[in-house]
Amino acid sequence: MGREVIEAATDRQGMEVVLAINRTDVGPVAGHTVEDEAELPRLLDDRDPDVLVDFTLPDPSTRYVEACADAGVAAVIGTTGFSESQLEVIADAAESVPVLRASNFARGVMALRRVIREAVETLPEYDIELTETHHNRKRDAPSGTALTILDDIDSVRDEAADRVHGREGEQPREDGEVGVHARRAGDVTGEHELLLAGNHEILTLTHRAESRGVFAAGALDAADWLVGRPAGEYDFEDTI
Repeated sequence: MGREVIEAATDRQGMEVVLAINRTDVGPVAGHTVEDEAELPRLLDDRDPDVLVDFTLPDPSTRYVEACADAGVAAVIGTTGFSESQLEVIADAAESVPVLRASNFARGVMALRRVIREAVETLPEYDIELTETHHNRKRDAPSGTALTILDDIDSVRDEAADRVHGREGEQPREDGEVGVHARRAGDVTGEHELLLAGNHEILTLTHRAESRGVFAAGALDAADWLVGRPAGEYDFEDTI
């Protein structure tokens, strides 16, 4: 994702890549030198960027957003899997600078989430199963997007659903539960499918990302939107 963002920003009119960092040593990307993450505070001061875009892991992401807060730089975060204490650090940073955090930067996923909320609210008695599929190197399961969709479901149900992750042995379905299934295979960029079933009918809602460039473009849209906003926490849906 870091490479995708650098390449997309390099090609986008009105944007300039002024720094890039990584936790391990890598060569230039799209003509830009990738520097050691330890240099981030100095680089932020020296090169004065408007916004930093982060797709890493929770620990480095938390450090980066703290550095942004100290330097007065806005931050767009595409990392997922934060602990509660890490989310508190992000919230603290957002008191100083605008921070936009999202589990998915595809506009189609934003549309999917809106449709899911309406469908679940319209069909309150229907059984729900959520399946997500990603490439075989993805670290977290379920995906951050799947967890966001589950939160969306809870937001329109009278009671939060019990989340059942996979099934084995005797597993009769309980009322109100949501089945959650994570698949990891090949080089699948990302697919999420929600199934609602009841009253002798089935409704499926699906989003499939066919390129990581979709997420890079959305993150850059968010970065462009975030610059100049007041300090605070924002979501990608705020930009649409």
